[in-house]
Amino acid sequence: MELKQVEKIAKALSDHNRLLILKAIRANKGNLDCSAIVNSIDLAQPSISHHIKKLVDADIILPHKEGRFYSYSINEQLLDTYLTTLKKL
Repeated sequence: MELKQVEKIAKALSDHNRLLILKAIRANKGNLDCSAIVNSIDLAQPSISHHIKKLVDADIILPHKEGRFYSYSINEQLLDTYLTTLKKL
């Protein structure tokens, strides 16, 4: 993994609300739709969309389109590679 990608992931993970989103996805067995994220976190929908975009841009979560709605899952492979890269620094 390139250091630029490590930096992008670290920045995405440095926000408390993004960690809450990841925790909500993990609590729902790794797959959660956007409306459920809005219901589980005390933030306005536009704020959650902003945080989700940052997580998707960093490839930490993966979007899955179902009709006109999206659900999100955690990119376990990327996080494993990220942790391995950190250990080697």
